[in-house]
Amino acid sequence: MPDTSPQPSRSGPLAGIKVAEFCQVAAGPFCGMLLADFGAEVVKIEPLEGDTLRQWPPIRQGDSENFASLNRSKRSIALDLKNPDDLDLARRIVLDSDVLVENNRAGAMERLGLGWSWFRERKPNLIYCSISAYGQDGPRAGEGGFDLTIQAAAGVMSVTGEPGGAPVKCGVPIADFTAGLYGAYAIAAALARLRAGGPDARGCHIDVPMFGATLAVGALQTSEYFGNNRNPRPLGSAHPRNAPYQAFRCADGWFAIAAGNQKLWQAVCEVTGTPELLKDERFASTSLRAANQAALKDLLEVVFAKAGVTEWVRRFADAGVPSAPINGYAEALGDVQSQHLQLVRPMQLPGGAQSRTVGCPVRFDGQVFDVDTRPPALNEHSEALRAAYAAREQA
Repeated sequence: MPDTSPQPSRSGPLAGIKVAEFCQVAAGPFCGMLLADFGAEVVKIEPLEGDTLRQWPPIRQGDSENFASLNRSKRSIALDLKNPDDLDLARRIVLDSDVLVENNRAGAMERLGLGWSWFRERKPNLIYCSISAYGQDGPRAGEGGFDLTIQAAAGVMSVTGEPGGAPVKCGVPIADFTAGLYGAYAIAAALARLRAGGPDARGCHIDVPMFGATLAVGALQTSEYFGNNRNPRPLGSAHPRNAPYQAFRCADGWFAIAAGNQKLWQAVCEVTGTPELLKDERFASTSLRAANQAALKDLLEVVFAKAGVTEWVRRFADAGVPSAPINGYAEALGDVQSQHLQLVRPMQLPGGAQSRTVGCPVRFDGQVFDVDTRPPALNEHSEALRAAYAAREQA
């Protein structure tokens, strides 16, 4: 088949792997982007109106920064999958691929004629990954879901926020991105099995339920419930089993410290000049400090009021106690470690505007992955892809 890629040859551990992505918004596009970051060639098959995320602000010269953040390194073709000719082209793209990723409601791809059952016999080595709210079967399989409703259903909101406060979600869409990570991880595992060969070397249908993935990353909370048969509760920034391990108010703001063991607790007492707390029976062990952390917080904040965030963070850093200011994203992106890791990368939007994005944070052998940060315009690669498949038909 002719090369359909209008971009330079890709490199990375997944170089040569072709992915067909039928995804919108966050979970599926994030999965596809992770594969693209490691070198896979990803063709994004969009509806004629485009991925919904293309309409989400901030918009710069007609391009969504939100869309750009999850769709770098991909090619785009817009197809009407209810049109027989477009459906046929979508099938040919998949049959030419190693991986299919989709994040539609369970059953939607089957109804379109693009389900696992259609491809299983025609391409036995295809890795078909479905990301959905509740999974491909079961009593709730037909339900849709977004990050908010999955955080609610999977318990995250029950342990997020201040005690006695209104329910709040995690500020980062962890249900979406956890599902995307599980999808990419499972796809990589399936590709490794194929590469290893042997009797089990075959394609498969990967079922990633956002609900299950979000429950799975709540391992500390579910284990707490399994251990004592009580629902974990929200503690704000505090920890149910460690103290001092939360955000504290000081003279000019808030900062966090995590003294998760006895040695670090002793260091806290040294830094704060409170050796008497080491003799207080309420704080004699990690579990006792956790049980009495409200009283401990009150005592420590009297001392913390004597200096500001920068000074306390410096003192704790000198003593080896993990601590940090409560950064906004501007501060986090400007951190010296962000600069060292080369996390912030230049990005050109399809309309020509210059922007920035956070690149792949993983390094192999100390090397930063040189990802192509440019996202595609809607249907940008239609002509090249259609011409290539037409040429193969005529060959």
